[in-house]
Amino acid sequence: MKNTVVENSVSRETLERLKAYEVSLHEWQKKFNLVSNASLEDAWNRHFLDSMQLFNFIPKTARTLCDFGSGAGFPGMVLAIMAKEKTPYLKVSLIESIRKKTLYLNEVNKITEANAVIINDRIENIPPQSFDVITSRAMASLKDLLNYTKKFFGKNTVCIFPKGKSYAEEIAEAEKFWKFDCKIVPSEMSREGVILIITNLSAIKGVK
Repeated sequence: MKNTVVENSVSRETLERLKAYEVSLHEWQKKFNLVSNASLEDAWNRHFLDSMQLFNFIPKTARTLCDFGSGAGFPGMVLAIMAKEKTPYLKVSLIESIRKKTLYLNEVNKITEANAVIINDRIENIPPQSFDVITSRAMASLKDLLNYTKKFFGKNTVCIFPKGKSYAEEIAEAEKFWKFDCKIVPSEMSREGVILIITNLSAIKGVK
């Protein structure tokens, strides 16, 4: 499901950077298993446009964004490349624990001049700090994502989490442990997918 609105939302220069990124993904996939081979066949739609659509949900006032479990850079690196054009003041950090994937992320960072901060470590090891925006794609269930998020969540933090068709079950499970506001936005790239916009996160007292 190609979305020309998303694709046309960036300049030709940014689009060229993203296309260079796509070329590198195909090249590096031969050496490392960065994404599934099935998704690689339709990488532009499945990974790039799917990530690009998240940019519209980043508040214009945001100055910091952290992407959990970045893998091959979706959505974090894509958002960093878009931010270079649209919001150059936004500092984007990508956390990925697998070294070979951070090697790839550093290569993409170089060829696209995205200026992202690549962190090769586990989320649990990162010191507590507040981020304006937190993103993550296909890393964990919502309940577990919110558990990772808690030490990075500030008063005005916004979480942007793409989810699949089981999103309602994930929300119901997370609500047993957390209080939060959640806006559900249909994905522009998947008929069954949604984007969860989460704010005002707090733990339910007495629940561990």
